[in-house]
Amino acid sequence: MATTPRIPLRERKYARTKLALVNAAIQRLEATPMEAITVNALCDDIEISEATFFNYFAKKDDLLDYYVQLWTLEITWKIRQSGQRGTATVDALFAIAAQQFQQHPGLMGEVLARLARLREKPVPQTIGRAERHRIFEKQLNETNVAELEALEISGLDGVLAPALQQAINQGELPGNTHLPTAMLGLIALFYGIPLLLRMSNPDAIPTSYRQQLAIFWHGLRTVSQRS
Repeated sequence: MATTPRIPLRERKYARTKLALVNAAIQRLEATPMEAITVNALCDDIEISEATFFNYFAKKDDLLDYYVQLWTLEITWKIRQSGQRGTATVDALFAIAAQQFQQHPGLMGEVLARLARLREKPVPQTIGRAERHRIFEKQLNETNVAELEALEISGLDGVLAPALQQAINQGELPGNTHLPTAMLGLIALFYGIPLLLRMSNPDAIPTSYRQQLAIFWHGLRTVSQRS
């Protein structure tokens, strides 16, 4: 059942333009680095003025921060809808990420570079109801629309930490598993493998993720049991 008519037209138009700017950047980033893409070029792509662009983003790099928020929302939503828990949640997270690295290596390379340059976490941007409805319009129904609207975007840590705790509670991981160490290892795998393979062999990222996660889970169980 369509739910977008409940949202005012002005909000829907705002969401449409904001998401169009992100999509224009995604397309250009596959062939051009972010520093070489001009605001004017992005505006030309979707036929708006430069002045209009700055109604949506204070600066060009904010597009990348907004994309990361969208991506995190998508991952959180897909995992929530799947009903997966524990280590299955982590495996699903890595699988979704691998697909994105394969499909958009230029974009994801810019995201990694952006994260590496930042001295502190960027201020999260709000993703309103209209944006959420537009992104997931084909998946919404009367039973899950309220859940999507209320879903908090907690970042990578917010997905991994509860998943690891669930894995401990379910007996998938030993009770004495050190969560900060496990978190550090998973985040290193999450960012490290794409950095090594993104340009040379992006199609190997899914397999490498699966292999390294299998090694990681085995090692974590072994070390924890010996402690």
